[in-house]
Amino acid sequence: MSINVAIDGPAGAGKSTIAKKLAKELDYIYVDTGAMYRAMALYMIEQKTDIQHMDAVRSACDAITIDIRYSDGEQQVILNGRNVNDFIRTEAVSEMSSKISAIPEVRAKLLSLQRSLAAASNVIMDGRDIGTHVLPNADVKIFLTADAHVRALRRYEEFTAKGINCTLENVEREVIERDERDMNRAIAPLKQAEDAVRVDTSQMNIDEVVNCLRQLILDRI
Repeated sequence: MSINVAIDGPAGAGKSTIAKKLAKELDYIYVDTGAMYRAMALYMIEQKTDIQHMDAVRSACDAITIDIRYSDGEQQVILNGRNVNDFIRTEAVSEMSSKISAIPEVRAKLLSLQRSLAAASNVIMDGRDIGTHVLPNADVKIFLTADAHVRALRRYEEFTAKGINCTLENVEREVIERDERDMNRAIAPLKQAEDAVRVDTSQMNIDEVVNCLRQLILDRI
């Protein structure tokens, strides 16, 4: 019987960073749901799928299999048997991924794939709707959050470290606007599952958060 851990929360809460570290320490599979959307986007670009026509989108969804595997500790995104790690981080894929993420047929296909991965392996999955929608029966549910200003500061420091020109004021505004969109979107909005443990990381560093969540998981399995 596989063990499933769902980590939800707003943008900038550190979900992916924490989930990856936890998965490595616990020897679970980290399911990168964003990478799965990117793989589907890549397929539609390569096949020149007209995403304005639902018949074409449905045909593409029917033809796609996406898996997450690990080799030497590195995540591999497998699209129809092909490792596409080197092809899913382009601007064109990012743009297509954003567009198709709003299509119900695409979300339904990826939901099925994500649940299949969770049924087959011990997984840690992070997102906005994992505990409420994708894995409603997850063994452990965690809602990871932090003050909007703290989340904005973390993103600002990350961007400036990469040489990206931005201001803290603009980043904080974008974080707040993203929260509003995520909480009010029609399909699977961001919200805390009733049985999730809320963890506020505003005053915690990464190691402290990892230790806290690891203990939460071990206490419940």
